[in-house]
Amino acid sequence: MDVYQAVATRRAVRGFTDQPVEREVIERVLSAAANSPSGSNLQPWNIYVVTGEPLAQLKKVATERVAAGEPWDEREYVMYPHDLKSPYGERRAAFGRDRYTALGVAREDWEARTRAAIANWDCFGAPMALFCYIDRDLGMPQWSDVGMYLQTAMLLLRAEGLHSCPQMAWSQVRKSVDAVTSPPPELMLFCGMSIGYEDSGVSFVRNARAPLGETVTFIDG
Repeated sequence: MDVYQAVATRRAVRGFTDQPVEREVIERVLSAAANSPSGSNLQPWNIYVVTGEPLAQLKKVATERVAAGEPWDEREYVMYPHDLKSPYGERRAAFGRDRYTALGVAREDWEARTRAAIANWDCFGAPMALFCYIDRDLGMPQWSDVGMYLQTAMLLLRAEGLHSCPQMAWSQVRKSVDAVTSPPPELMLFCGMSIGYEDSGVSFVRNARAPLGETVTFIDG
C-alpha cells in the first residue's frame, strides 16, 4: 500500500473484530512513527499501549461509569470552542448526522444515541488501545507535534492492514485510564486510539471533505 492509498483509506473505524493485533506489528508501527517531525526534536508524545485483561477491565469500568451517568472527569483541555463559528459548526453537525444515519439512529432517539456513544469506551470492540499523553508544561506547537505523530501512526497502521479510531472521548474518563496506565503526574491524557481489524459488517458513512478551494489558497508569482 503506497502513501496515497493509506491516506485515502484511513478513517475513524467504529467497528472492529476481536482478532488480536500482534505485538511485533504495533512495535514496528510505533518505531517507524517515532520518525514524525517535532520542533527541535522534542518528541513530546508519551504512548501507552493496552491490550488483554487490563484493556478488558478498563472497558468495563469506563462503560459502566458512562452508562450509570456518573459525572465526567474534569477536562484538562478544551475539546471544542463553546460556540463553533462557520464553517466549523456546520461540519461538526454534518458529522453527527452522517454518523447516526449510518447506524439507523433517529435524532430524537436519545437512548440509541447514548448506546452508540458508550461504544467509544468499549473501543468499538477493538482488542488494542493506544493512549497518548503530553507533558502539561508544553505548549500548542508541541500539541501539533503530537498530532503529526498520531497521524503518522494511523497511516502506518493502514500499511499493516489495520484500522484505527482516534478518540478524545477518553479524556472524559481520564482517571479510569490513569488507573491502568499509571502515568507520572506531569503527564496529561490527550486521547485514546482504538486499533484492530475492521468489522466489515458495521455500517458507516464516509465523511465528506471540503473542496480544495475552500481550504487552500494558491498565490502564484
